Amino acid sequence: MTATPASPVRIGKAAVGALGMLAVATGALESVVTPTLPLLQRELDMSPAEGALLSIMLLITGALVTPVAGKFGDRYGGKRVLIRLMVVVSAGGVVSSLAPNLPVLLLGQVLQGAMVGALPLSFILVRKHLPAGESKVAIGVVSGLFVGGGMAGTLSAGPVAEGLSRHWMFALPTIAVIGATLLVNRLMPHDPPGRSDDTGVDWPGLVLLSGTLVTLMLALALAPDIGSRPLVLGALIVVLAAFVTGWIAVEHRAASPMVDLRMLARPAVWKSCVLTFMICVGTSVAVYLVPQLFAVSADGYGFGAGATEIGFFLLPGAVAASLAGPISGIGARRFGSRAVVTTGIVIMAAALIALAAVHTEVWHLIIGKMLIALANGLCVTAMVTSTATSVDQSNTGIATSLVLVTRVIGFAVGVQVSGAILTAGTPSGSDVPAESAFVTGFVIAGAVTALSLLVARTMSKGVKE
Repeated sequence: MTATPASPVRIGKAAVGALGMLAVATGALESVVTPTLPLLQRELDMSPAEGALLSIMLLITGALVTPVAGKFGDRYGGKRVLIRLMVVVSAGGVVSSLAPNLPVLLLGQVLQGAMVGALPLSFILVRKHLPAGESKVAIGVVSGLFVGGGMAGTLSAGPVAEGLSRHWMFALPTIAVIGATLLVNRLMPHDPPGRSDDTGVDWPGLVLLSGTLVTLMLALALAPDIGSRPLVLGALIVVLAAFVTGWIAVEHRAASPMVDLRMLARPAVWKSCVLTFMICVGTSVAVYLVPQLFAVSADGYGFGAGATEIGFFLLPGAVAASLAGPISGIGARRFGSRAVVTTGIVIMAAALIALAAVHTEVWHLIIGKMLIALANGLCVTAMVTSTATSVDQSNTGIATSLVLVTRVIGFAVGVQVSGAILTAGTPSGSDVPAESAFVTGFVIAGAVTALSLLVARTMSKGVKE
């Protein structure tokens, strides 16, 4: 006889708060490398190529782990998989904090990349333990706190690394991850497995997707040097096409594919993925360019700001990002997801174009960055919420994982493109990009964001509670 699973226990604010604390901690740990990359390159004697590898390692492993984590969460239960994933992340944080050299630090980043899978697992738990209306708000809160944690890590990493050491830069958020994981384990009730499936993991699909992402990042990194290495770049493009073709073929034939492309064929899912990619490309351009513009010498067109000043200037954006999640969840519940996404796109596109036209005062950049952070949080949270509530409950992890993987790829592509624009816009014999390079970057980001309105207008309005 097969026992009928008991109804999931309804959770309270304390359990949602524990998930939120975990989101803050993982978001902070995820973001510490980017603002301190020059310091790490100096202390570990890294070449620029090695620094680029370090900066994308977590993104790549996160994009690979996320769909697997979401699928396992749907299959075996969200809490069970989440706790085990956080054990891996904590081990990675410890390895990174103790790393004496680059190879060990790379290993730590590989393990830390598992943290990206925490969000879809949190969404599985929220949907299983809360009614639809409340789950939208809770998903918004958790998503917003993850964004806020990332901004907090960006702001604090530099002062901690300079005031204490690079080791503490990894150790402090790792301690927070361990504490939040213990709280989640204590406060969150176990959720029953969603389904039984003995087909195993799609290892060929995982390997091919790994090759696809690694090749894509290498091609983007080499793009600025296309003139000196055209054959290498051409070979990478051919290899990338082969990986993509092979991965699609394997996923279509796999009995239990790592990424269910049939799920991606659903309008609600593929539209969310396309929108997420375009919006995150636009956002990441600003995330990269604004601090660079702050740091340009005041003798030119910049402001000569140091690390502490830049952190202070970015603080309003961190606050806006942390508030955007819950605001988006409430807005999607009241007005529908399409209205929230459209509002966010308009705000972001206007802010990017305004930065291209006017960036002569510090407050121009502060306000522009704050509006972009708010708009990104509104859009991504609304799309994740819309996707999570538009599929069967048993497919929540798979569907939201697709959106979150797209988010990671969008950010990586945007940062690499921004770097290529600044490299191309740097005069020979100078290490300072021309002001026109920043203008070009903001205009391109604004145009990409504005074009996403063509997709947003075809979205369903979303269920209003």
